[in-house]
Amino acid sequence: MDITTYTGWRECIEIHCGIPLTPAFVSERLTELRDRAHPKTKEFAKHYGDHHLERTIGWFEQAEAELASS
Repeated sequence: MDITTYTGWRECIEIHCGIPLTPAFVSERLTELRDRAHPKTKEFAKHYGDHHLERTIGWFEQAEAELASS
């Protein structure tokens, strides 16, 4: 599984983890990930690094835009 691309990330979330990317879920995750003081965001950055955090925020923003246009 390649989670270095948007397509791979989305497949990981929706298929492998079984989490539907609903507007509510995407919004909630973006709120957490954009808050550098949030405990989940701190843990994410510690585990995966700032570069992957920023990339993941971008993927959630892309999913948000796709959901808004559908």
